[in-house]
Amino acid sequence: MRARRNTACAAPEGAPVSRYWSSVVEGLTPYVPGEQPKLPDLIKLNTNECPYGPSPRALEALRAEVGDTLRLYPDPNSDSLKHSIAKFHGLKPAQVFVGNGSDEVLAHVFLALLKHEQPVLFPDITYSFYPVYCGLYGIAYRRVPLTASFEIRVDDYFMPNGGIIFPNPNAPTGRPLALSEIERLLRANAESVVVVDEAYVDFGAESAVGLIEHYPQLVVAHTLSKSRSLAGLRVGYALGNADLIEALRRVKDSFNSYPLDRFAAAGAAAAMEDRVYFEQTCARVIATRTRLVRDLATLGFEVLPSAANFVFARHPRHGGAELAARLRERSVIVRHFSDPPRIAQYLRITVGTDAQCAALITALGASLA
Repeated sequence: MRARRNTACAAPEGAPVSRYWSSVVEGLTPYVPGEQPKLPDLIKLNTNECPYGPSPRALEALRAEVGDTLRLYPDPNSDSLKHSIAKFHGLKPAQVFVGNGSDEVLAHVFLALLKHEQPVLFPDITYSFYPVYCGLYGIAYRRVPLTASFEIRVDDYFMPNGGIIFPNPNAPTGRPLALSEIERLLRANAESVVVVDEAYVDFGAESAVGLIEHYPQLVVAHTLSKSRSLAGLRVGYALGNADLIEALRRVKDSFNSYPLDRFAAAGAAAAMEDRVYFEQTCARVIATRTRLVRDLATLGFEVLPSAANFVFARHPRHGGAELAARLRERSVIVRHFSDPPRIAQYLRITVGTDAQCAALITALGASLA
């Protein structure tokens, strides 16, 4: 009897399982992360990971967490980590929100602070996760075109909006926006939240964290994946007025009370406290970036001014997809974006070690020849 009942309730053969999806899922176009290839002996310059390892103090803190306490839940508030972050930036712990990578933090920002009747504004060429969040939460948005030289023009954002978000430096272009321009944007948008996504700010741009004291609508997002070499640990955070942070906490506690495990909280806190190692790492990446830009120019590339740990470059006689394919044949992986067409000729190249960048230049020289 039981077998017959299961047979009767079974789905018709060949029927798509997607018929069980909600209408939200049907309309989603998910974010596509950078490729994580499993090929051996690969020079991987496509996902903006730091070429140097984490702080030794962070590794020591991670090893110290191995023990019997792993049977217990972690601190749901990650208070120790918040104190370390607040101390680094000269803020109070109540002004700090932490999450499982800056992507999760930004997801909470969109739901808690950017879901309003007016559309959210962000650049037309920027971090491609922003429209994904809008699709997930049903948030209206408007893309604001970059200038002909791929810069954010603040005057273009002087319109009614439900919030503004942009990376500084922008991604994938790498171009920074001056702090004076960010402040001008804040003065003109006192009634809506302005989010500055500073994933790459430590490599040469001016941070907006110092403006939080004067502008209660400002949120600044950071990640430990880039300048602190902890992409594998998944830790991000937001800084802002305590009332804004409380909105993020409410969303977090309605979604996941324990976003950071014991390892992530301990390792991230130690990394934030090791300022010397952090500054040395950034300086090494910046020095290599300078040499990489010079070498690319020697090969005939046009390179946008970059304040990030990557460069955005094009060759006037060779397409981006073509060059990316040729590099792959030589075991070098870079990032190519086909959409929008305006940037299809460009390559986004992560700044690796001096040796990795030298190998890239050699491979490009051979490809161009």
